[in-house]
Amino acid sequence: MRRKHRLTKSEDFQQVRSQGHSWAHPLLVLCALPNGRDHSRFGFAVGRRVGKAVARNRAKRLMREATRLRQDRIAPGWDLVFIAREPMRQADFRQVERAVEDLLRRAGLLRPEGGEGETPRADPH
Repeated sequence: MRRKHRLTKSEDFQQVRSQGHSWAHPLLVLCALPNGRDHSRFGFAVGRRVGKAVARNRAKRLMREATRLRQDRIAPGWDLVFIAREPMRQADFRQVERAVEDLLRRAGLLRPEGGEGETPRADPH
C-alpha cells in the first residue's frame, strides 16, 4: 500500500476513533471518518489481546491484504481504521476477507464491482 494511502500518525488514528462512525464484526471493528481528500487512507490496529508479536503481525497482514484487494472499490475521501479483535487469532484469510467486505458494505463505502455505483453514506444506522 502506497504511503499516501496509509494512516501513520497516532493523532490520525485517535481522530478517526473518536470522531468517526464505527461498525463491528466478531473479527474486526471498522472506524470511518471523511478526510476531504481525493483518496482514502487506511490504518490497522491490533492489540495485545490478539496475541504475541507474531500473531499481531499476521493479523495486520491479513487485514492489509483483504483491504488492498478491494482498494479500487472503496470510495475515496475516507480515513478508515480496522481494529482486530481477539478471535482474529484463529481466523484464516477467507474469514478476514468476508469480515472486511461485510464491514465496508455495511458502512456504505464499497462500490459495486466494475462500476462507480452509489455515493457512499457511512451512516452508522
